[in-house]
Amino acid sequence: MSPGIGLMKRRLPTEKEAVPVAISGIVQKYGVTVEEVKTLETKYDVDSGDWYVALGFKEKRVIVKMDSVQGTITEIKEI
Repeated sequence: MSPGIGLMKRRLPTEKEAVPVAISGIVQKYGVTVEEVKTLETKYDVDSGDWYVALGFKEKRVIVKMDSVQGTITEIKEI
């Protein structure tokens, strides 16, 4: 039996670790530079263990959803 999310060590425990992962995903997907990407807002969902990072670049705005335990991007959504 595997431990629940509350017992597992998170790979993205803080905002400081989550934001660079989100920016990296945007740079790879949209081909922009790191300097163009601005962090607009970050939220952590305690119940699901997910990070939500809102980023802006050029005329686009995106929300990057990440799993804090796995340390991976699960969704990138344009708004």
